[in-house]
Amino acid sequence: MIYVLELSASGAPRAWFAYDEADFGRKVAASDPLGPEAVYDVSTPRELLAFSGPSPDADVRARFPSICALGDTHGWDAPLFRADYLLERGVCQIEPVTQRDASEAALKARGDCLVYWSDRDAIGAFEGADPRLAGDANGRARRALYEQLVALEVLADDN
Repeated sequence: MIYVLELSASGAPRAWFAYDEADFGRKVAASDPLGPEAVYDVSTPRELLAFSGPSPDADVRARFPSICALGDTHGWDAPLFRADYLLERGVCQIEPVTQRDASEAALKARGDCLVYWSDRDAIGAFEGADPRLAGDANGRARRALYEQLVALEVLADDN
């Protein structure tokens, strides 16, 4: 499981979970103001330009020179990665980007949050391994994480 603790200076901390990285990506994308394709997308130049045949015509080349350059260089069916919060808005690149990194960057762009990638990490954070949750000032955030861990039966409710 993946645990997310969204911190707010003005409101109560909010804890939630995702079953795995794909679920995490779906949940982050579903609530993103820019839309799912801006958080993380993989498309080919052919798909982006919506053409059939060996290469696009002159009109498409004139309107989309950078995508055509990527297609000419790497092939029309090579995957292009888009992750607006890691790259620039609308930028596609041939170098791989993971959905995990893209989704975490999108989530953190919205505000202060902590992401724990496993039960062990989340339990450790609750038990004091994460200094961002230590001390009385962070008691509400620590409690929100605890309540999420109890709700998922990762910890026993002994408080």
